[in-house]
Amino acid sequence: MSAEPTTHTPTIWTRRLQILVAVCSLIFTIETAIQNFVIVDLEMLEHTMQLAGSTPAEAADDAPGFLFGFRIVGTLFIIGNALGMLALTGRNWVFWLALVVNIGQAAGVVMIPPEVFEATNDIHGPAGLLPTIVTDGGALLLVIVLIASYVKYRTPWARARSTDRRSPATATRRRSESST
Repeated sequence: MSAEPTTHTPTIWTRRLQILVAVCSLIFTIETAIQNFVIVDLEMLEHTMQLAGSTPAEAADDAPGFLFGFRIVGTLFIIGNALGMLALTGRNWVFWLALVVNIGQAAGVVMIPPEVFEATNDIHGPAGLLPTIVTDGGALLLVIVLIASYVKYRTPWARARSTDRRSPATATRRRSESST
């Protein structure tokens, strides 16, 4: 006996999840660009390094190389978040890319040393902390939502799995009739 073909039919949550990911990706792209190219600069990094115990001379020597690497990584996150806006296409690879990118950004919640927040606040005030809070905290929440949807539906984008060859509406109606 051959296995029934599996189809994935949209649920009420499918489009909502895709829109959520697309909107978050847009916001995270903008916020990451602000963080990467406006908030984090040589002055902020030197101040961070001094708060962490480096001498002013050590900080001045180390900051340019760190900034270069930081901006490369930040640019990769900008690209990853921008691709997340393709969530509206419903492609599975976009779901997995969005999950991986947001896991990486959510890691900032625990991986960013406290001196970075202190230096940012010292130089830019509380408004300077917003890009990190929005992006890293928002990414953590989005990761939780994406994982929860995958656990519930066992498919990307909260689609229902069906092995019934009939149309999804007929299969749903017949299943509900048989359970009464």
